[in-house]
Amino acid sequence: MAKTTGRTAPCGRAEALTRLRQAEAFVLTAELCLSEADDPDLPLAGTGAALAVLGAIAAADAACCANLGRRSRGQDHRQAVELVAGVQPGGAALAKDLERLLEIKDKVHYGAVVVGHAEAKASVAQARRMVSLVSELLQ
Repeated sequence: MAKTTGRTAPCGRAEALTRLRQAEAFVLTAELCLSEADDPDLPLAGTGAALAVLGAIAAADAACCANLGRRSRGQDHRQAVELVAGVQPGGAALAKDLERLLEIKDKVHYGAVVVGHAEAKASVAQARRMVSLVSELLQ
């Protein structure tokens, strides 16, 4: 099991299912954003990427609740990467996608930088992979 630092909170299957439904909603909405035509006055690609990050965080929480009985509650979301890596099976893949998405978190949530369609599409694909993997874990 991975060494974990930071604050965690206990949780179980009920919380895992709730967080998985939230993750699915974030990713579905992100996909809808990317299905719209590009508009320079409406940054839908960036919005899709921001939702993908939220979906990834929710999916990681769901995996940890279901598999470890706790989820990360620290200020630094990167602590969740270390925690989700301990999920078996699939923790390494979940941690890899979560880490990639957290790398763009500040840019898409707080930055003034426009996120391109290709970067947003990759972000949504990573979040979708996480949701699919966690769905399998919870079956």
